[in-house]
Amino acid sequence: MSDQVATLGQFFEQARAGRLTAIRCERCGGLAMPPKEFCSQCQQRAWAPVPLAGDGVIVSHTVIRIPPRSHAGEAPYVVAVVRLTEGVHVTARIVDVPLEAVRSGLAVRFRPIVIGGQTAIGFSPA
Repeated sequence: MSDQVATLGQFFEQARAGRLTAIRCERCGGLAMPPKEFCSQCQQRAWAPVPLAGDGVIVSHTVIRIPPRSHAGEAPYVVAVVRLTEGVHVTARIVDVPLEAVRSGLAVRFRPIVIGGQTAIGFSPA
């Protein structure tokens, strides 16, 4: 078991390099993404990094037409909940898909995106 917990900074560094990772609880097997301090299933702090394939399916989505000021020039854009093949869900931006073509069940693949110098989790068509 490890007392070291992956940080959000490390998570986004990996993402920027094109690697999507999660953490798995070595005690109960729970999977978390992005990293957090304690396992939501058993409340332990026994994490090990797990590489993810990056393939998934859109479960739900919304179109952001009135964004926060920091993203004003990007609207409209799609934010979706994606279920990865490993079973974990992640909220991410959907890119390279016309707004009207985004739908639940659409197969997608992880793609890091950089917005204003910061890395974000994105998905494009598989």
